[in-house]
Amino acid sequence: MLAYRHAFHAGNHADVLKHFVLVQVLRRMAEKDKPFTLIDTHAGAGGYSLEGRYALKHAEFEGGIGRLWSHDALPSALADFVDLVRQFNGGGALEQYPGSPAFAQMLLRATDPLHLYELHPTEHRILAAFLGARPHTRVLMADGFAALAKDLPPPSRRGVVLIDPPYELKTDYAKALGAVRTCLERFATGVVLVWLPQVALVEAQQLPRRLANAAAAAPRGWLHARLTVAPVGERGLGLTGSSMFVVNPPHGLHDALRDVLPFLALALAQFDGATHALEQHVP
Repeated sequence: MLAYRHAFHAGNHADVLKHFVLVQVLRRMAEKDKPFTLIDTHAGAGGYSLEGRYALKHAEFEGGIGRLWSHDALPSALADFVDLVRQFNGGGALEQYPGSPAFAQMLLRATDPLHLYELHPTEHRILAAFLGARPHTRVLMADGFAALAKDLPPPSRRGVVLIDPPYELKTDYAKALGAVRTCLERFATGVVLVWLPQVALVEAQQLPRRLANAAAAAPRGWLHARLTVAPVGERGLGLTGSSMFVVNPPHGLHDALRDVLPFLALALAQFDGATHALEQHVP
């Protein structure tokens, strides 16, 4: 796991879906005056150069944020997301892509606590230099999964947890499920976001159903948004898409995804069979 560097994948189709959902959730959480805490269990470096050798090795961003950057007819919610990426680039050319901590910096208020966990020493060092001085912010080189038991519930009883492991190890699937259970046990009303890769592994295919079972009793239910944009690669390998599983989704999130997912499926499609799906369970 400590060999993983997200810079290889920054700004790809999976990042677009993940961060669009994150932005929608944070926008809605900020509509109330009471502060809320954001906990990011796998924060990464905070932001990524799209001109460096990692990002350019496969140029995955060209099939993600690159497809949306110059699009002149984006749905309004998606245009808001792209505008935040422009803000991160200082209004100039697409040279950098913000990670989830950077989106948090742009959207959280000064009174909203931010807890960022990252185990990779280089990523942690970059992240600490980027956001370590922000008020009410903790940047820790520690296991984000293990941190949830002590970080929840947040003092204000309002919070969002982003669970976004690399899934390079199969054990991450079980840990993500366990983390959701911990969140529900300690903070039943909290909003929990889980990013899921769409790959040809039994663990990946079973996790959405297991998350749905774990979240069946959540006060505001759950939703699952999925994009399939790439064909299966040689020997059945490769990331064909991704999804976001949201426990206790804020009001309006389902409608925003219903409007944007069909557009994203077309805009990010790498083959004729690109699809989208949106499920919601309301108790």
